[in-house]
Amino acid sequence: MNSNRLRSLPHLLLALLLTFAGAQQATAQDASANTATVSKAGVTPGATAGATPATAAAPAAGGADAAAVQAGDALFKANCTQCHAINEQVVGPALAGISKRRPITWIIPWIKNSAKVVASGDEYAVALYNKFQKQQMPSFGLSDKEITSIVAYITAQEGQPAAAATGGVTAQNAGATDGAAAAGDADTGAGKYVDILLIALVVVLIVMVVTLIIIGNLMKDVLRGRKDLDGRDTEILEQRFDWGKFYRSPVLRGIVGAVFAIVLLYEGVQSVMAVGLTQGYQPTQPIAFSHKLHAGENQINCAYCHTSVYKGKSANIPSANICMNCHSQIKTESPEIKKIYRAIERKQPVQWVRIHNLPDLAYFNHSQHTQVAGLQCQTCHGPIQNMEVVYQYSALTMGWCINCHRETPLNTKGNAYYDNLVKLHDTKNAAAPFTVSSNGGTECSKCHY
Repeated sequence: MNSNRLRSLPHLLLALLLTFAGAQQATAQDASANTATVSKAGVTPGATAGATPATAAAPAAGGADAAAVQAGDALFKANCTQCHAINEQVVGPALAGISKRRPITWIIPWIKNSAKVVASGDEYAVALYNKFQKQQMPSFGLSDKEITSIVAYITAQEGQPAAAATGGVTAQNAGATDGAAAAGDADTGAGKYVDILLIALVVVLIVMVVTLIIIGNLMKDVLRGRKDLDGRDTEILEQRFDWGKFYRSPVLRGIVGAVFAIVLLYEGVQSVMAVGLTQGYQPTQPIAFSHKLHAGENQINCAYCHTSVYKGKSANIPSANICMNCHSQIKTESPEIKKIYRAIERKQPVQWVRIHNLPDLAYFNHSQHTQVAGLQCQTCHGPIQNMEVVYQYSALTMGWCINCHRETPLNTKGNAYYDNLVKLHDTKNAAAPFTVSSNGGTECSKCHY
């Protein structure tokens, strides 16, 4: 028998194995290309990942000004949805038909200071106050025009489905939420099918490898039984791989040593660079508060609880009194809500655990970013409306902030302060946008002084 045939046997088996493995890898890549991946590493600076899109205002009813209705939409969702729905009673009464029940001259002072209207002896106000167990409505520093736009929005939304007309959870809204969850489950199901397919392909590959090994051994046994083999053929047939020589090889030892040294160096550098970083920090809070329920499903505006987020240097932690605006009527028997009651009875604040904590050497102003720059909360905090337990989503390092300042364009339209600066910038570098960095946002003294 020709010895060349024996030499080609291992090559043939190896070629078959590599061909099949390449096919499986290509199939796996095609399948994985159709699946979406979600990273928890943090949002790109300047991007509003996870932000909930604003709901478009319904067409103005009764010829009401569309601009007023749109403004009323934003004001209603920011100030009213915590206690009111339009077509259903929640903490407070349903607001549908309010413009017919009460004149605007009564509604404006009521929203600005309901306690004053009740104290004046107004019969309607006193009856409403008593009907809702003497629960005092908070006073709102809104202008007459803003209140009028809220009423216009309510009028436009009368008769609309509850899920569209309110930001709170209702029977219809819960159904819609379940539908959205079902859609998400469908997407997840597709991902599961891909995983099952990949597992099946791996199993088939393993079976093929084992089969090829068995076939190779059987062919060797058949050849050993032949008597027409010469010495060269027998030598090739009986040759064995010298693992001991392979282990003692200086090349192998050098490669293993180099890989070990590189891995050790990499881990050491990563450990040093991670000193002081708390990305992913998720402490257990004294009360099981769900942002997913409040900010996500009930769509409570962040500023309702964190009242200084648009006007102060820091985003304050809400007091127990803010919680009681709703929970004096809602879920009063919940064990977690009773913890708030005990804190109020003892006149002690709830001991919330701080999650996002910048070093004292860095100056940061919330209102400068939320009110002036118009950034969404999700830019830095991630999809907060989907978090059952809040964790630090982004790195919040100096480099992370600087990259945001380099990449985020400034909205300079209508602000004469920037006119000359933009003109000078465009003269030197018209192709690049006027970013925060262009306005000195990466200077050391901007944050350290």
